[in-house]
This record gives sequence, structure tokens and C-alpha cells, in this order.
Amino acid sequence: MSMMNSILERIGLKYDDLSKEEEKTLHGWLEKLEGKELTVSSVRDYIIAMRRSVDEEVSKTSHNSKQDLFLKARLRNYILLESFLDSQGKTKKMLERTIAGLVASRK
Repeated sequence: MSMMNSILERIGLKYDDLSKEEEKTLHGWLEKLEGKELTVSSVRDYIIAMRRSVDEEVSKTSHNSKQDLFLKARLRNYILLESFLDSQGKTKKMLERTIAGLVASRK
């Protein structure tokens, strides 16, 4: 858990800030990291799955404006992360934008 807290602190988040799906995903990544199985491909697969999940949630009409804004911010972050993993030439800029987006969406 200390590794997870360290990662989250670096981007200005706390464990309690994560949704259940984000917690599950982060735990999966950390388990694979400990087992040396974490690959760009497996991270990309997780990001795609999370993006699809948020995409489905956004398409529901039963959200208030705050929930809708939060979901759209999460969706944008996943889209940026997916793009980051797909294009090596723009990786530094994408990472900076994604982290800034994560922090901004939590405020």
C-alpha cells in the first residue's frame, strides 16, 4: 500500500479519491509490477477497459451536472493516457497534461 500511496501523492491524490474501478485497476497494476508482469500492452489494456467503462457511464442520462463533469474529466484522462501509450513521440507532453487533468478533475 505504501507504493500505491507514494504514486498517488506524486500526482496530488489520495487513495480515498479513487473510484472503486480505479482502485481495482491500480491494485492489478501493482500486483503485476510485483510479479514483473507489467507491460505497456497490459497497461494499455487496462486503460482501454477503464475508458470503455467510463464511456458507458457517460452515456447514461441519470447524472447531475457535477457527476457528468467528473465522468467527462475521467474519460478525457483515459483518452489521453491511451494516446500517451500509443505515441512515443509526444509522451512527455501527454503525461504532463494527463497528470494536470487528474489533479484538476479532483478539485
